Amino acid sequence: MVEWYTTETVAGKEIIQHLGVAMGSTIRARNIGRDIIAGLRTLVGGELPEYTEMMAHARNQAIERMQQRAEEMGGDAIVSVRFSTAMVMQGTAEVMAYGTAVKCR
Repeated sequence: MVEWYTTETVAGKEIIQHLGVAMGSTIRARNIGRDIIAGLRTLVGGELPEYTEMMAHARNQAIERMQQRAEEMGGDAIVSVRFSTAMVMQGTAEVMAYGTAVKCR
């Protein structure tokens, strides 16, 4: 699997070609069971682990899709990786991972 970095370089390697933007995303929807439990938790405050877990899975899926795209582009690595989250419609969120696919030596 293609490695990814938040830096602009790959330590110990030279970037010889920039291949373009590699993106991966997923859209997740809340569910009624999580909403009820999370709603009760908001009464006392603190973390909402049901949503934390859901968003962690979404980030991991977005990263995997970004890595697959970089591999399809012929990349050895992805640099300058960033994440973005946006509400698509009520109760749904998109998580996107993106960076520059590169060839290294």
